Amino acid sequence: MPAPTAVERMADALRDEILSGALPSGAPLREEQAAERFGVSRHTVRAAFQRLVAERLAESAPYRGVRVTEFDHAQVLALQQLREALEVEAVRIAGDRYGAHWPEAALAPAMLALDELARLAVTEEALRPPGERETTPAWLEAERLHLEVHRAIVAASGSPRIVEAHAALGAELRLFLLHIRRHYSLAELVVEHRELLAEVQAEGVEAMRRHIAHSTGLLLGSPPLDGE
Repeated sequence: MPAPTAVERMADALRDEILSGALPSGAPLREEQAAERFGVSRHTVRAAFQRLVAERLAESAPYRGVRVTEFDHAQVLALQQLREALEVEAVRIAGDRYGAHWPEAALAPAMLALDELARLAVTEEALRPPGERETTPAWLEAERLHLEVHRAIVAASGSPRIVEAHAALGAELRLFLLHIRRHYSLAELVVEHRELLAEVQAEGVEAMRRHIAHSTGLLLGSPPLDGE
C-alpha cells in the first residue's frame, strides 16, 4: 500500500480533531496557520480543506473562508431524514429477502464491529480511573465502529445504489456520534446496537425508525459541545 500523501496526512489529522471535538463547530480553518503547523504548502492546505468540505465536515463560504461545519438543528434534521430514507429502506429490502431471520453472512460484519466495540469498552473500563469518561481516542474508534454497524445493516439489503448513497454520509455519521457522546458509555452503545440487530430482524422498518428517532431526539436536545 502506498504511503499517504501530504494532503491525506493533513486531512486525516484535521478530521480526527473535528471528530474528537478538539476543533469545535464553527472553528475557522486558516490556510496560513495550517501551512505553518503542518509544514506544507498553501496548495496542500487548500486540497486538504477541500477534502473536509467534500465530506461535509467543513464549510467554505465567500468572505468567511473555511470553517468546521456547525451541526445546527436544520442540519441534524436533514441528515437524519436522509439516514432514515436509506436505512429504513435497506431494512425493508433485507426483510423481504430474508424474513425475520437474516443469514449469518449478512449479520457477520455488524457483529464483528460490535465485538470490536465491546472489547474496546472493556479495555477502556480497565484502564481509566473510576468515575472518568472514556478517552477521546477510544471514542474516535467507537465512531468508526458505530458507522461500520450501520453500514453492515444497509449492506444486508444487497442494493448497490443504497449502499453507495449511505457510504457518502460516512464522515457526517461519525460526526453525529460526537454530539451525543455525553449520553452514552461505550458499553451502552454496544448493548443498544446488539438490540437493534435483533429488532430490525423481528420488527423490520419500525425498529430502525425508532432507533433513528431516538438519536434525533438526543441530537436536538444536546447543547453545543463548546458549551460544556
